[in-house]
Amino acid sequence: MSYAGPDFEPPQNRRPRRGPLTVALAALVPGALLGWLVYETVGGPGDDGGSDRATVRSSPPVASSAPSDDAKEPGASPEPTATPSASAPAATGPLKGKVVVIDPGHNPGNFRHAAEINRKVDIGTNSKECDTTGTSTNDGYTEATFTLDVAHRMRTLLEKQGATVKLTQDDDRPYGPCVDERARIGNQAKADAVVSIHADGSGAGNRGFHVILPGSVDAGAADTRAIVGPSRDLGERVAGRFVAVTGSAPSNYVGDGGGLVTRKDLGGLNLSTVPKVFIECGNMRDSKDAALLTSGAWRQKAAQGISEGIVSFLRG
Repeated sequence: MSYAGPDFEPPQNRRPRRGPLTVALAALVPGALLGWLVYETVGGPGDDGGSDRATVRSSPPVASSAPSDDAKEPGASPEPTATPSASAPAATGPLKGKVVVIDPGHNPGNFRHAAEINRKVDIGTNSKECDTTGTSTNDGYTEATFTLDVAHRMRTLLEKQGATVKLTQDDDRPYGPCVDERARIGNQAKADAVVSIHADGSGAGNRGFHVILPGSVDAGAADTRAIVGPSRDLGERVAGRFVAVTGSAPSNYVGDGGGLVTRKDLGGLNLSTVPKVFIECGNMRDSKDAALLTSGAWRQKAAQGISEGIVSFLRG
């Protein structure tokens, strides 16, 4: 698998390119995976010993051992109680005029609203729960806290590139949004790219990240046929930059070692009409991955890697 894309460029005082791109992207992944081997030997990149761990809310949700996310996916959306958080359009930058929607998986308040998030919603192929609480580390650091933190870091990076950035939720509503509404927010924004941020809840020993791509679906309200191609391009670029920046290896338990997984059972993808992918940044139930996910320095790298992939996709 080749992960491609131009380098992430800061908006200020851009220097002229030196010449045609001469580094084959095929060399990117092997080099990044070599960094992974070094990581395995010395204990991992970006780990600050947990000194920058985000504050955990009281009464966190019970962790799930199911394969995360929209996999922990959800039903008929409540009416939104707040307008999705959005940045003001930037005046300058290479992404001026581009709209990026970041979907932080799982609202921190979901665990207080079991009846609401367990309601079923139509995702085209079948129905699923509105949302779930998400998972957590063994020490109680929740996926919802993680996803919001990474989303905020991404918003800052992308706004500096000139993009208009919208979040599907910013802990500004009691629960949700449901998965169908998450898709609708990106659609209504006419987003140029949507990325849903998650962390997995698999078994100990299962490590690494994976990017989930939409499969070709044409059923009921779901029709992904027009976005399958561009979503794969987005996903490959996000995966490639995530490897390069974080040093993390693709998942050793899903995706055949390539870091890309195609699914047709996730409402957030099935109902999207704009390019969209999910990324499971690591496994919260594995102690080594958890040490990374709870590190502020590593979360900054994760945000940078995902953002660079988005920039690469949008600049073509």
